[in-house]
Amino acid sequence: MGDTQTVNLKVAMTCQGCVGAVKRVLDKTAGVESYDINLEEQKVTVKGKLKPEDVLNTVSKTGKATSYWAS
Repeated sequence: MGDTQTVNLKVAMTCQGCVGAVKRVLDKTAGVESYDINLEEQKVTVKGKLKPEDVLNTVSKTGKATSYWAS
């Protein structure tokens, strides 16, 4: 993988437990350089050397409804 990409996702998170679940999967994902989780906006921003679909699939493993953030 070449360049660093930024992927914005909308994730159905309602509490700090949800945030923790998303953090756990991102911490284990190779290629993730950094991420920001905004519980209020239900927005997850991930930076790293990985494909957007890989980020979406990874965060979807939490069981939370996940989709690309509409820009």
